[in-house]
Amino acid sequence: MPKRSCLTIVLAAGEGVRMRSTQPKVMHRIAGLPMLGHVLATARAAGTTRLAIVVGPGAEGTTRFVAETAPDAATYVQEARRGTAHAVLAARRELAKRPDDVIVLYGDTPLVTPATIRRLRRALARGADVVVLGFRPDSPAGYGRLIVDGRQLVAIREEKDASPAERRVGLCNAGLIAFSGKAAPLLGKIGNDNAKGEFYLTDLVELANAAGRKVVVIETDADEVIGVNRRAELAEAERLFQVRARAAAMDGGATLIAPETVFFSHDTRIGKDVVVEPNVFFGPGVEIADGVTIRAFSHVEGARIASGAVVGPFARLRPGAVIGRKAHIGNFVEVKNAAIDEGAKANHLAYIGDAHVGAGSNIGAGAITCNYDGFDKARTEIGAGAFIGSN
Repeated sequence: MPKRSCLTIVLAAGEGVRMRSTQPKVMHRIAGLPMLGHVLATARAAGTTRLAIVVGPGAEGTTRFVAETAPDAATYVQEARRGTAHAVLAARRELAKRPDDVIVLYGDTPLVTPATIRRLRRALARGADVVVLGFRPDSPAGYGRLIVDGRQLVAIREEKDASPAERRVGLCNAGLIAFSGKAAPLLGKIGNDNAKGEFYLTDLVELANAAGRKVVVIETDADEVIGVNRRAELAEAERLFQVRARAAAMDGGATLIAPETVFFSHDTRIGKDVVVEPNVFFGPGVEIADGVTIRAFSHVEGARIASGAVVGPFARLRPGAVIGRKAHIGNFVEVKNAAIDEGAKANHLAYIGDAHVGAGSNIGAGAITCNYDGFDKARTEIGAGAFIGSN
């Protein structure tokens, strides 16, 4: 695909009333990352050159997250929620720059892949003016149908407005849409002559057809376009993410003894010939080198584990834990903000926090690094080859 400028507009203004939460819907997490973070990462990976995030009034948490994770993104406020086209036009200042491609994503649809976005962009590069993402659910009931004539998408028909023949159409609207910069002026022609008095982005299809523009559909899997409006849908999105993550780990050379019981974070990095036993949880910030064994019922977050190390069973590695080559962290051992050097062992019932354990050392059962005096926390240094006895 030739190099083209790409504006991605992420709609994140929904209130999320059905989530029954005090935080914005798009800030609910999947695999440790807010849904909006997944969408922003996808946009970046698909070649976005400019990001615009549309939020609702009072969305300080969302705005703060964008400022921290995507400081180059522009944030716009949709003061009144008057439909998807109205939300897109909140970023009209970006549209006025006439990017080659415009992609509209939703902050509550977190599983769309960069590959799918690139397919939308390829269709634009090949001459389409509007590209709509479609899917084929097991039951199309409740979805808008995509009405195609040859290769041209001629209409998006909501179920209540569809004829009996149109209701039999299995190709449904996923909500995501892309359009060329040249087609952007059509947004200003979208009206609100409907029951809710809102401006719908889907009307762009009818306007583009009336203007003689090329409008096409790109299909994807239903699992990729799941929208999250309720807690149950959040749980389903988490499940689907974990299915992907487990498959990627195994395809990359890791062995998961019982894949369905292993949970990854959005940023887990796992090497080849790693063996992960059942019931293991990886929080954010975990890096696992080749040849590591993670035994059952271990909890690992913010940790780096070097090649050949063995962790668990029933071990807990907290942020800042650095486990060296061929080190052993056994059952009921907790490590926090500590470096365990090559070949060192803490095989059972120990707490090692804010410490450095030298190579080849042995930490006996019941030992702890007690280095907090109520005011200050010191760092414990244990040299190479040391033997720390029980209790």
